[in-house]
Amino acid sequence: MSTSDAAKREYPRSLPRTEWPIADQKAWKDAFRPGSRLNRGGAGSYLAEVSRQDFAQRYGAFLGFLQRTGQLGQDTPPAAQVTPVNVEAYIAELNTRVRSVTAWNNMYKLRRAAELLSPMTNFSWLAEIEKDLALVMQPRSKFDRLVLTGRLVEAGLTLMTEAQAFARTDCARAKGVRNGLMITVLAFCPIRLKNFASLEIGATFKQVHGRWWITLPSISTKSRRPDERCVPELLNPYIDLYLQQYRPILLRQRSNTAALWISARTGAQNNLGTLISKITRSAIGVDVSPHLFRTAAATTAAAYGGDTPNLASALLNHTDPRVTEEHYNRTSSMTASKIYTGIITGLLLD
Repeated sequence: MSTSDAAKREYPRSLPRTEWPIADQKAWKDAFRPGSRLNRGGAGSYLAEVSRQDFAQRYGAFLGFLQRTGQLGQDTPPAAQVTPVNVEAYIAELNTRVRSVTAWNNMYKLRRAAELLSPMTNFSWLAEIEKDLALVMQPRSKFDRLVLTGRLVEAGLTLMTEAQAFARTDCARAKGVRNGLMITVLAFCPIRLKNFASLEIGATFKQVHGRWWITLPSISTKSRRPDERCVPELLNPYIDLYLQQYRPILLRQRSNTAALWISARTGAQNNLGTLISKITRSAIGVDVSPHLFRTAAATTAAAYGGDTPNLASALLNHTDPRVTEEHYNRTSSMTASKIYTGIITGLLLD
Protein backbone atom coordinates (compact mmCIF):
# COMPACT_ATOMS: atom_id res chain seq x y z
CA MET A 1 0.00 0.00 0.00
CA SER A 2 1.37 3.42 -0.96
CA THR A 3 1.76 6.25 1.51
CA SER A 4 -1.04 8.21 -0.20
CA ASP A 5 -3.37 5.20 -0.03
CA ALA A 6 -2.57 4.75 3.65
CA ALA A 7 -3.33 8.42 4.28
CA LYS A 8 -6.69 8.12 2.54
CA ARG A 9 -7.58 5.15 4.72
CA GLU A 10 -6.39 6.85 7.92
CA TYR A 11 -8.05 10.19 7.23
CA PRO A 12 -11.58 10.01 5.79
CA ARG A 13 -12.51 12.61 3.20
CA SER A 14 -15.25 13.97 5.50
CA LEU A 15 -14.60 13.93 9.24
CA PRO A 16 -17.56 12.73 11.31
CA ARG A 17 -18.75 15.19 13.94
CA THR A 18 -17.26 13.09 16.73
CA GLU A 19 -13.80 13.88 15.32
CA TRP A 20 -14.27 17.63 14.90
CA PRO A 21 -12.44 20.00 17.25
CA ILE A 22 -14.28 20.13 20.58
CA ALA A 23 -15.34 23.77 20.13
CA ASP A 24 -16.89 22.95 16.76
CA GLN A 25 -18.76 19.98 18.22
CA LYS A 26 -20.23 22.09 21.02
CA ALA A 27 -21.14 24.97 18.71
CA TRP A 28 -22.82 22.61 16.24
CA LYS A 29 -24.94 21.09 19.00
CA ASP A 30 -25.89 24.56 20.21
CA ALA A 31 -26.79 25.68 16.68
CA PHE A 32 -29.58 23.10 16.57
CA ARG A 33 -30.87 23.57 20.08
CA PRO A 34 -34.68 23.48 19.80
CA GLY A 35 -36.55 26.59 20.78
CA SER A 36 -39.46 26.91 23.16
CA ARG A 37 -42.12 29.49 23.83
CA LEU A 38 -39.80 31.54 26.03
CA ASN A 39 -36.39 30.54 24.72
CA ARG A 40 -35.15 31.10 21.21
CA GLY A 41 -33.66 28.06 19.49
CA GLY A 42 -30.24 27.79 17.92
CA ALA A 43 -29.32 29.44 14.64
CA GLY A 44 -30.12 26.29 12.68
CA SER A 45 -33.09 24.99 14.67
CA TYR A 46 -35.42 25.66 11.72
CA LEU A 47 -33.46 23.42 9.32
CA ALA A 48 -34.68 19.97 8.31
CA GLU A 49 -32.55 17.02 9.36
CA VAL A 50 -31.50 16.33 5.78
CA SER A 51 -30.08 19.88 5.48
CA ARG A 52 -28.27 19.59 8.81
CA GLN A 53 -26.59 16.38 7.69
CA ASP A 54 -25.63 17.93 4.37
CA PHE A 55 -24.00 20.98 5.96
CA ALA A 56 -22.22 18.78 8.48
CA GLN A 57 -20.89 16.52 5.74
CA ARG A 58 -19.54 19.49 3.75
CA TYR A 59 -17.95 21.09 6.80
CA GLY A 60 -16.49 17.69 7.71
CA ALA A 61 -15.03 17.47 4.19
CA PHE A 62 -13.26 20.79 4.76
CA LEU A 63 -11.88 19.59 8.11
CA GLY A 64 -10.85 16.33 6.47
CA PHE A 65 -8.81 18.31 3.95
CA LEU A 66 -7.12 20.23 6.76
CA GLN A 67 -6.35 16.97 8.54
CA ARG A 68 -4.87 15.33 5.44
CA THR A 69 -2.64 18.34 4.86
CA GLY A 70 -1.51 18.59 8.49
CA GLN A 71 -3.27 21.90 9.16
CA LEU A 72 -6.13 20.86 11.42
CA GLY A 73 -6.00 22.48 14.84
CA GLN A 74 -7.87 20.96 17.78
CA ASP A 75 -7.86 23.93 20.18
CA THR A 76 -9.45 26.65 18.06
CA PRO A 77 -12.74 28.56 18.44
CA PRO A 78 -15.76 27.44 16.35
CA ALA A 79 -15.22 27.83 12.58
CA ALA A 80 -11.94 29.69 13.27
CA GLN A 81 -10.15 27.52 10.69
CA VAL A 82 -12.42 28.75 7.91
CA THR A 83 -9.89 31.35 6.75
CA PRO A 84 -9.12 32.75 3.29
CA VAL A 85 -5.81 30.88 3.15
CA ASN A 86 -7.32 27.54 4.12
CA VAL A 87 -10.29 27.99 1.82
CA GLU A 88 -8.15 28.88 -1.19
CA ALA A 89 -6.03 25.78 -0.62
CA TYR A 90 -9.18 23.70 -0.27
CA ILE A 91 -10.60 25.04 -3.54
CA ALA A 92 -7.35 24.22 -5.33
CA GLU A 93 -7.61 20.65 -4.07
CA LEU A 94 -11.30 20.40 -5.01
CA ASN A 95 -10.59 21.59 -8.55
CA THR A 96 -8.34 18.58 -9.11
CA ARG A 97 -11.13 16.06 -8.48
CA VAL A 98 -14.61 17.60 -8.84
CA ARG A 99 -16.54 19.62 -11.40
CA SER A 100 -16.99 23.37 -11.11
CA VAL A 101 -20.62 23.10 -9.92
CA THR A 102 -19.59 20.76 -7.09
CA ALA A 103 -16.79 23.13 -6.05
CA TRP A 104 -19.25 26.01 -5.84
CA ASN A 105 -21.74 23.87 -3.92
CA ASN A 106 -19.03 22.92 -1.42
CA MET A 107 -18.21 26.58 -0.80
CA TYR A 108 -21.85 27.55 -0.38
CA LYS A 109 -22.44 24.82 2.20
CA LEU A 110 -19.14 25.46 3.94
CA ARG A 111 -20.21 29.07 4.43
CA ARG A 112 -23.63 28.05 5.72
CA ALA A 113 -22.02 25.62 8.19
CA ALA A 114 -19.51 28.24 9.34
CA GLU A 115 -22.29 30.78 9.94
CA LEU A 116 -24.17 28.22 12.02
CA LEU A 117 -21.06 27.51 14.08
CA SER A 118 -20.13 31.15 14.58
CA PRO A 119 -23.14 33.43 13.91
CA MET A 120 -21.32 36.61 14.96
CA THR A 121 -18.40 36.13 12.53
CA ASN A 122 -18.49 37.95 9.20
CA PHE A 123 -18.07 35.46 6.36
CA SER A 124 -18.87 37.93 3.56
CA TRP A 125 -15.43 37.24 2.05
CA LEU A 126 -16.48 33.61 1.58
CA ALA A 127 -19.71 34.73 -0.08
CA GLU A 128 -17.56 36.68 -2.56
CA ILE A 129 -15.58 33.53 -3.33
CA GLU A 130 -18.90 31.76 -3.95
CA LYS A 131 -19.88 34.43 -6.46
CA ASP A 132 -16.55 34.09 -8.27
CA LEU A 133 -17.00 30.33 -8.51
CA ALA A 134 -20.58 30.77 -9.73
CA LEU A 135 -19.35 32.96 -12.60
CA VAL A 136 -17.03 30.25 -13.95
CA MET A 137 -19.00 27.10 -13.20
CA GLN A 138 -20.24 25.11 -16.18
CA PRO A 139 -23.24 22.91 -15.34
CA ARG A 140 -23.53 19.72 -17.34
CA SER A 141 -26.41 19.72 -19.79
CA LYS A 142 -29.33 17.50 -18.82
CA PHE A 143 -30.61 17.06 -22.32
CA ASP A 144 -28.09 14.49 -23.50
CA ARG A 145 -28.70 12.48 -20.32
CA LEU A 146 -32.48 12.72 -20.12
CA VAL A 147 -34.38 9.44 -20.37
CA LEU A 148 -37.96 8.65 -19.51
CA THR A 149 -38.87 6.56 -16.50
CA GLY A 150 -39.96 3.55 -18.51
CA ARG A 151 -36.45 3.07 -19.84
CA LEU A 152 -35.00 3.16 -16.33
CA VAL A 153 -37.52 0.65 -15.02
CA GLU A 154 -36.82 -1.68 -17.94
CA ALA A 155 -33.07 -1.41 -17.30
CA GLY A 156 -33.49 -2.25 -13.62
CA LEU A 157 -35.68 -5.28 -14.26
CA THR A 158 -33.26 -6.51 -16.91
CA LEU A 159 -30.30 -6.18 -14.55
CA MET A 160 -32.03 -8.31 -11.93
CA THR A 161 -33.05 -10.97 -14.44
CA GLU A 162 -29.61 -11.16 -16.03
CA ALA A 163 -27.84 -11.28 -12.67
CA GLN A 164 -29.83 -14.33 -11.59
CA ALA A 165 -29.34 -16.07 -14.92
CA PHE A 166 -25.73 -15.32 -15.80
CA ALA A 167 -23.74 -14.16 -12.73
CA ARG A 168 -20.96 -16.63 -11.94
CA THR A 169 -20.77 -16.20 -8.16
CA ASP A 170 -23.27 -15.63 -5.36
CA CYS A 171 -21.70 -12.26 -4.58
CA ALA A 172 -21.89 -11.08 -8.20
CA ARG A 173 -25.49 -12.29 -8.36
CA ALA A 174 -26.34 -10.41 -5.16
CA LYS A 175 -24.74 -7.19 -6.45
CA GLY A 176 -26.61 -7.45 -9.74
CA VAL A 177 -29.97 -7.91 -8.05
CA ARG A 178 -29.23 -5.05 -5.63
CA ASN A 179 -28.20 -2.74 -8.46
CA GLY A 180 -31.25 -3.53 -10.56
CA LEU A 181 -33.57 -3.11 -7.59
CA MET A 182 -32.03 0.26 -6.71
CA ILE A 183 -32.59 1.54 -10.24
CA THR A 184 -36.16 0.27 -10.38
CA VAL A 185 -37.23 1.50 -6.94
CA LEU A 186 -35.72 4.95 -7.51
CA ALA A 187 -37.37 5.19 -10.94
CA PHE A 188 -40.79 4.44 -9.47
CA CYS A 189 -40.19 6.45 -6.27
CA PRO A 190 -37.90 9.41 -7.19
CA ILE A 191 -37.11 10.65 -3.70
CA ARG A 192 -33.98 12.68 -3.00
CA LEU A 193 -30.67 10.83 -2.85
CA LYS A 194 -30.03 11.43 0.86
CA ASN A 195 -33.39 9.91 1.74
CA PHE A 196 -32.96 7.05 -0.71
CA ALA A 197 -29.49 6.20 0.57
CA SER A 198 -30.63 6.18 4.21
CA LEU A 199 -33.69 3.94 3.80
CA GLU A 200 -33.96 1.50 6.69
CA ILE A 201 -35.92 -1.74 6.79
CA GLY A 202 -38.80 -1.54 9.23
CA ALA A 203 -38.50 2.24 9.63
CA THR A 204 -38.52 4.21 6.38
CA PHE A 205 -38.89 1.11 4.21
CA LYS A 206 -41.59 -1.12 5.61
CA GLN A 207 -44.17 -3.71 4.64
CA VAL A 208 -47.83 -2.92 5.30
CA HIS A 209 -50.53 -5.46 4.44
CA GLY A 210 -48.35 -7.18 1.86
CA ARG A 211 -47.15 -3.98 0.16
CA TRP A 212 -43.82 -2.22 0.58
CA TRP A 213 -43.89 1.47 1.49
CA ILE A 214 -41.36 4.28 1.68
CA THR A 215 -42.30 6.45 4.66
CA LEU A 216 -40.20 9.55 5.25
CA PRO A 217 -41.02 11.70 8.30
CA SER A 218 -41.22 15.45 7.85
CA ILE A 219 -37.98 16.00 9.81
CA SER A 220 -36.01 14.17 7.11
CA THR A 221 -37.44 15.82 3.98
CA LYS A 222 -36.39 19.07 2.34
CA SER A 223 -40.00 20.26 2.07
CA ARG A 224 -40.57 19.56 5.80
CA ARG A 225 -43.61 17.47 4.86
CA PRO A 226 -44.05 13.71 5.35
CA ASP A 227 -43.40 11.76 2.15
CA GLU A 228 -45.16 8.42 1.92
CA ARG A 229 -45.37 6.37 -1.25
CA CYS A 230 -46.25 2.80 -2.06
CA VAL A 231 -43.71 0.76 -4.02
CA PRO A 232 -45.43 -0.91 -7.03
CA GLU A 233 -46.63 -4.42 -6.28
CA LEU A 234 -44.81 -5.84 -9.29
CA LEU A 235 -41.55 -5.30 -7.36
CA ASN A 236 -42.65 -7.44 -4.40
CA PRO A 237 -40.97 -10.65 -5.65
CA TYR A 238 -37.69 -8.82 -6.33
CA ILE A 239 -37.72 -7.05 -2.96
CA ASP A 240 -38.43 -10.31 -1.14
CA LEU A 241 -35.66 -12.06 -3.10
CA TYR A 242 -33.17 -9.31 -2.29
CA LEU A 243 -34.03 -9.14 1.41
CA GLN A 244 -34.22 -12.85 2.05
CA GLN A 245 -31.49 -14.22 -0.21
CA TYR A 246 -29.08 -11.63 -1.58
CA ARG A 247 -28.84 -8.90 1.06
CA PRO A 248 -27.53 -11.43 3.65
CA ILE A 249 -24.83 -12.46 1.15
CA LEU A 250 -23.65 -8.84 0.83
CA LEU A 251 -23.91 -8.27 4.57
CA ARG A 252 -21.82 -11.38 5.36
CA GLN A 253 -23.05 -11.34 8.97
CA ARG A 254 -20.71 -8.44 9.74
CA SER A 255 -23.39 -6.21 11.09
CA ASN A 256 -27.03 -6.18 12.09
CA THR A 257 -27.62 -2.84 10.34
CA ALA A 258 -31.14 -2.10 9.13
CA ALA A 259 -29.83 -0.21 6.08
CA LEU A 260 -31.67 -1.32 2.95
CA TRP A 261 -28.77 -0.89 0.53
CA ILE A 262 -25.72 -2.97 1.44
CA SER A 263 -22.16 -2.95 0.11
CA ALA A 264 -20.20 -6.20 0.03
CA ARG A 265 -17.15 -4.34 1.38
CA THR A 266 -18.37 -1.74 3.84
CA GLY A 267 -21.79 -2.84 5.08
CA ALA A 268 -24.16 0.12 4.55
CA GLN A 269 -23.70 1.32 0.97
CA ASN A 270 -21.79 4.62 0.65
CA ASN A 271 -21.38 6.83 -2.45
CA LEU A 272 -24.75 5.70 -3.75
CA GLY A 273 -24.96 8.56 -6.23
CA THR A 274 -21.72 7.56 -7.93
CA LEU A 275 -22.80 3.91 -8.01
CA ILE A 276 -26.18 4.71 -9.61
CA SER A 277 -24.52 6.84 -12.28
CA LYS A 278 -22.10 3.99 -13.00
CA ILE A 279 -24.91 1.42 -13.20
CA THR A 280 -27.04 3.47 -15.60
CA ARG A 281 -24.05 4.28 -17.79
CA SER A 282 -23.29 0.57 -18.07
CA ALA A 283 -26.91 -0.54 -18.51
CA ILE A 284 -28.28 2.03 -20.96
CA GLY A 285 -25.23 3.98 -22.07
CA VAL A 286 -26.33 7.17 -20.30
CA ASP A 287 -25.03 8.55 -17.00
CA VAL A 288 -28.30 9.15 -15.15
CA SER A 289 -27.58 10.59 -11.72
CA PRO A 290 -30.14 10.19 -8.90
CA HIS A 291 -31.18 13.81 -9.39
CA LEU A 292 -31.90 13.09 -13.06
CA PHE A 293 -34.26 10.32 -11.97
CA ARG A 294 -36.41 13.15 -10.62
CA THR A 295 -36.15 15.01 -13.91
CA ALA A 296 -37.15 11.83 -15.72
CA ALA A 297 -40.14 11.37 -13.42
CA ALA A 298 -41.37 14.95 -13.88
CA THR A 299 -40.97 14.77 -17.64
CA THR A 300 -42.70 11.40 -17.87
CA ALA A 301 -45.57 12.65 -15.69
CA ALA A 302 -46.01 15.74 -17.83
CA ALA A 303 -45.80 13.79 -21.09
CA TYR A 304 -48.23 11.02 -20.20
CA GLY A 305 -50.23 12.42 -17.28
CA GLY A 306 -51.46 15.68 -18.73
CA ASP A 307 -55.00 14.99 -17.51
CA THR A 308 -53.80 15.04 -13.91
CA PRO A 309 -52.88 18.62 -12.90
CA ASN A 310 -49.73 19.00 -10.79
CA LEU A 311 -48.95 15.28 -11.03
CA ALA A 312 -45.22 15.98 -11.36
CA SER A 313 -45.20 18.32 -8.35
CA ALA A 314 -46.90 15.72 -6.20
CA LEU A 315 -44.52 13.04 -7.44
CA LEU A 316 -41.48 15.11 -6.39
CA ASN A 317 -43.13 16.33 -3.15
CA HIS A 318 -42.88 19.97 -4.20
CA THR A 319 -45.10 22.54 -2.49
CA ASP A 320 -44.85 24.96 -5.43
CA PRO A 321 -45.56 23.56 -8.93
CA ARG A 322 -43.38 26.33 -10.42
CA VAL A 323 -40.29 24.65 -8.97
CA THR A 324 -41.11 21.51 -10.92
CA GLU A 325 -41.69 23.42 -14.14
CA GLU A 326 -38.51 25.49 -13.86
CA HIS A 327 -36.02 22.82 -12.81
CA TYR A 328 -37.36 19.43 -13.82
CA ASN A 329 -40.02 19.38 -16.53
CA ARG A 330 -38.41 19.23 -19.98
CA THR A 331 -41.52 18.22 -21.95
CA SER A 332 -42.00 21.60 -23.65
CA SER A 333 -38.47 21.60 -25.04
CA MET A 334 -38.76 17.97 -26.11
CA THR A 335 -42.06 18.65 -27.89
CA ALA A 336 -40.69 21.75 -29.60
CA SER A 337 -37.66 19.80 -30.80
CA LYS A 338 -39.91 17.07 -32.23
CA ILE A 339 -42.06 19.60 -34.09
CA TYR A 340 -38.99 21.42 -35.39
CA THR A 341 -37.45 18.15 -36.60
CA GLY A 342 -40.70 17.36 -38.40
CA ILE A 343 -40.63 20.73 -40.12
CA ILE A 344 -37.03 20.33 -41.29
CA THR A 345 -37.68 16.76 -42.47
CA GLY A 346 -40.69 17.99 -44.42
CA LEU A 347 -38.66 20.69 -46.08
CA LEU A 348 -35.99 18.18 -47.14
CA LEU A 349 -38.63 15.90 -48.68
CA ASP A 350 -40.22 18.67 -50.76
